[in-house]
Amino acid sequence: MADEFLNFSIDTGNGTGEVKIRLRPDLAPGHVERIKELTNEGFYDGIIFHRVIPGFMAQGGCPNGTGMGGSSKPDLKAEFNAEPHVRGVCSMARTSAPHSANSQFFICFDDATFLDRQYTVWGVVESGMDTIDALPKGEPPRSPGKIVKATITAE
Repeated sequence: MADEFLNFSIDTGNGTGEVKIRLRPDLAPGHVERIKELTNEGFYDGIIFHRVIPGFMAQGGCPNGTGMGGSSKPDLKAEFNAEPHVRGVCSMARTSAPHSANSQFFICFDDATFLDRQYTVWGVVESGMDTIDALPKGEPPRSPGKIVKATITAE
């Protein structure tokens, strides 16, 4: 599978189809490994998008839906890279501490290049951005969108 592209696929269960995110281990191998590991363990299944800000980003990956939680795994060492935070880019959320990313991630709705080299880009939406655009908005949304099922697929 090493020569194949891997995708992180999200089914939101809202009938608009799946979101397919191309993983970028060339940019952030440790973060991609964490996404794969958590996905294969079923961690993301049922997780909500707890912070959805129009014109900015949709954030999920918190097991308690508040933005304050993470997995039981240790936090990740930052892998900041030069990939710009533009529409469809997937990056890891963190606290103000650079090496605090764990399980939470966000998907950019629009350009957010002020985040460049401060957050770890690990993927890009290949298809299904319309599904991300349709997520209920809010911090948190009144009726949040969720990941019904996340999978890792090869192509």
